[in-house]
Amino acid sequence: MLSLSDVQDARERVEAVARRTPLEYSHTFSDMTGAEVHLKLENFQRTGSFKIRGAMNRIATLSDEEQRAGVVTASAGNHAQGVALAATRAGVDSKIVMPEYAPITKVKATERYGGDVVLYGADYDEAQAKAHEIEREEGRTYVHAFDDEYVMAGQGTIGLEIAEDCPDLDTVIVPIGGGGLISGIATAIKEQYPEVRVIGVQAAQASSAADSLNKGAVQEIDEVDTIADGIAVRRIGDKTFEVIQEHVDEIVTVSDEEIAVALTYLLERSKTLVEGAGAVALAALVFEKFDYEADEVIVPALCGGNIDMNTLTTVVMRGLVETGRYLKIRTELKDRPGSLEHLIGIIAEKKANIYAVRHDRTSRKIALNATEVEIDLEMRGPDHVDSLLAALRGEGYEVEVLD
Repeated sequence: MLSLSDVQDARERVEAVARRTPLEYSHTFSDMTGAEVHLKLENFQRTGSFKIRGAMNRIATLSDEEQRAGVVTASAGNHAQGVALAATRAGVDSKIVMPEYAPITKVKATERYGGDVVLYGADYDEAQAKAHEIEREEGRTYVHAFDDEYVMAGQGTIGLEIAEDCPDLDTVIVPIGGGGLISGIATAIKEQYPEVRVIGVQAAQASSAADSLNKGAVQEIDEVDTIADGIAVRRIGDKTFEVIQEHVDEIVTVSDEEIAVALTYLLERSKTLVEGAGAVALAALVFEKFDYEADEVIVPALCGGNIDMNTLTTVVMRGLVETGRYLKIRTELKDRPGSLEHLIGIIAEKKANIYAVRHDRTSRKIALNATEVEIDLEMRGPDHVDSLLAALRGEGYEVEVLD
């Protein structure tokens, strides 16, 4: 099994390329949660995520023959960039298989770092099968995204940094996809400070690790569907599962809506941009997915910041909806002068700001002398939303809240 010495040995190799990322105290999230929250900002890492650490450690340990043959891997995006950069820096040819629906920003970044990108499959697991096919056909070394002790050790250098920069640490919260990150961090921390808790977090719709830990054996789920694409895998690794069983205290899950809220909070209140996978650790804390004490020193690991701009727009909008900052409603009006003015008058009285108004007189669901109206509104929070809806319904409007 992975050991502390493996992580310590990885440090010098990793430091040749990877940055030591900041650990910053957050007044905002400390006030919000009652804990003493320090954010590990791995989204500031080269390539935008922690993956460069494990990739660099693995490629630095290849034999001369393996380096000449080149490497291949599969990734949803972050590991792809890490392998491409690490391989290019070492003069090793890299071929990267990414799912067909991988964010275009991650595909382009991987190519810029020198990787030869092959798009294949609907998700990570199908891409991985293709990468193993290339491995056999071309004699390349497969660099696993997580189930490799050198990769795990490289990711564990984050744990060394956290322990050094936060000596009063009580709890660290770590995202889980395949388990490489949490395996490395948990090993680095638990073998030095066994009293520190390690909490793992998965997206609810990609929760193979949580299910595996509960059942005592690795479980594979049929499909994954989450905005946290960086941790969207059907199955954790066999090697990572052994470490998780040994060193991880608890695994919790968060919904996509909770991830969206955490991402929005980070962007708005901490001016910090993360991807969905980078927000899950904070989401677990903000939404109290595990028990903690007041003033407990907690470090959520923000593991990546590579989010597609189209995805960011959608996620932020969802975050605003979930926090009562954005509201879309539909109602029916009599199609006559003054009807819309009366409706807008109520909205103005409640001091809601109108983004857009849309009329539809063609719907078969309404009477011929009626019109359907959809209105997008800027709101100030859940209480403001409830107040407006109550006022409209009190005036006799049948109001439907739209997703």
